[in-house]
Amino acid sequence: MTHCKRGIAIACLTIAGISSAQAEKLFSDSSISLLHSDQYQAFGREQQEQTFFTFENVTAHDWGGTFFFVDVNQGHGRSSGQDDVYGEFSPALSLSWLSGRDLGLGPIRDLSLAATYEFGGETDLNNYLTGISLAWDVPGFQYVNTTFYYVNNSEVSDDLQLTLTWGSPFEIGPARFLFDGFLDYSTGESDHASELNFTPQLKLDLGHFNGHPGVLYAGIEYAYWRNKYGLRDEVMDTESSVSALVKFHF
Repeated sequence: MTHCKRGIAIACLTIAGISSAQAEKLFSDSSISLLHSDQYQAFGREQQEQTFFTFENVTAHDWGGTFFFVDVNQGHGRSSGQDDVYGEFSPALSLSWLSGRDLGLGPIRDLSLAATYEFGGETDLNNYLTGISLAWDVPGFQYVNTTFYYVNNSEVSDDLQLTLTWGSPFEIGPARFLFDGFLDYSTGESDHASELNFTPQLKLDLGHFNGHPGVLYAGIEYAYWRNKYGLRDEVMDTESSVSALVKFHF
């Protein structure tokens, strides 16, 4: 059964790779972020100071799209030497494109087959997620997506996950802002608790002031993570951290 689940995920990645070579690219963006906080929750119910360096790439094609990111963290103080790398790769294959029919209905713009590969982190995991994604048409938002996954976990029992992502630009006087982020909820099993990870970012578009909008942002990220890594409160407190953030797009 495990090989079947992994086969489904690998098939989704292969389809996306083949399609990207044959279809039209509509959008592509890469960015590098720097985040810093002394409020990250760690094992032993203590908080640590860390700096995260994040590379992200997102593409949109007529067949769907891809999202990739990798985090490299650097610990400070007592967490020095605990650096690690974590990343995700997420392709989505549009069912409208695949079927040749517009599957949008009401506020739903499209349905997609979705997959995510999670790797690295403190437990050196290799998780395979497969499911269905809905793209929503919501006034005031550039995008709102909900994805329902079956998760083949490498370190704990398999579970289910709901992922919400959004992006909403807005203006206050001459200043432009971007409010975006994600929410993950995964179900609990006998060997791990259910998790809720709500991580929004509020960023000021600094590039807008010198005629280069959408290039350089500065702001904050707030992370609320209940049962972080699937660990209950007796092992790790709920994370509630505020990070300073700088993000450069290219």
